Amino acid sequence: MQKETRIFLIFGILIFMMNFSATQIANLLNGLVEGNAEATVNNLSKIEEGKPQTLSFLANTKYLPHLYTTDASIVIIDKNLVLEKPVKTTCTLIRVDDAYGCFAKLLELYNQVKNNKKGIEQPSHIAASAKVGTDVYIGAFAYIGENTVLGNNVKIYPHAFIGDNVKINDNTTIFSGVKIYSDCVVGAHCTLHSGCIIGADGFGFAPNSQNNYQKVPQIGNVVIEDFVEIGANTTIDRATLGSTLIRKGVKLDNLIQIAHNVEIGENTVIASQSGVAGSTKIGKNCMIAGQVGIIGHLKIADGVKIAAQSGIGHSIEKENEVVQGSPAFAHGEYTRSYVLFKNLPKLNKQINELEKKIK
Repeated sequence: MQKETRIFLIFGILIFMMNFSATQIANLLNGLVEGNAEATVNNLSKIEEGKPQTLSFLANTKYLPHLYTTDASIVIIDKNLVLEKPVKTTCTLIRVDDAYGCFAKLLELYNQVKNNKKGIEQPSHIAASAKVGTDVYIGAFAYIGENTVLGNNVKIYPHAFIGDNVKINDNTTIFSGVKIYSDCVVGAHCTLHSGCIIGADGFGFAPNSQNNYQKVPQIGNVVIEDFVEIGANTTIDRATLGSTLIRKGVKLDNLIQIAHNVEIGENTVIASQSGVAGSTKIGKNCMIAGQVGIIGHLKIADGVKIAAQSGIGHSIEKENEVVQGSPAFAHGEYTRSYVLFKNLPKLNKQINELEKKIK
């Protein structure tokens, strides 16, 4: 695809005002046009709410009936999708290997251009000892501390606080209201959403002779590796000693608590309102659903899946285990047990009736 065409398409996506054609979109996504190759769009829509001159996609066959009725001008679909009947003559299809992935690619390009801010706004504070890379954006009222290093193409949005001796690597975006305490490290291609706090003190207190709790100084840091995304209002505590570690590719949802000295392995994902207590080590490629609680000093093996609202009170050493419940145990056993849980009143009644008959 010609460079000029790609630039035109991205610019068109950015402002949602310029028309771009099915041919241009197909070239970008390596897709095949089925219908009017000159059909144009200037906005996006859900397939069930499709309007003329909008682009949509179909990835879930649950929405297949809408494909035949949508007024969207262009719809991205999978190459192997077999049509049950013709679509409207006003609808052009673009067949691709992965409809959902391709639509996500378009949205990613839109985001890249939309968020491609550069320059330093005023008022903002950048310490004299800080080092700032090229093509950096620093929004108004942002604070950059002493000896902090910002890589190339880093974006710091307004009202963010970056403490002393912090390092933020290339192509990372820090949204408004993020607080990164001193000595922490954030990798490349990371995204930290508004309100998340990196490097606050871990919950370390020791009872003394007066029956009070004495604070244990938390002198470690947080190290976040590359391609990590952290949701709004999520908190990651600094280590007592050493580092709290968030490995490459981890995705954390909003409203999650990660305690001091926790380690989360590569490509693990955790959903909202979950909490991980201190010094627990979670393996790579794990999937942890919402409102899961994990106590401290445990080990969770690679590939483990934990169902929503589960309570983890012991280590899970078997890789790829699926657990559920509070306290959690194997998902298959939980499902069989749940049938009995629901029928306990009925079973109790039957037992009482049998006891009466026996007497």
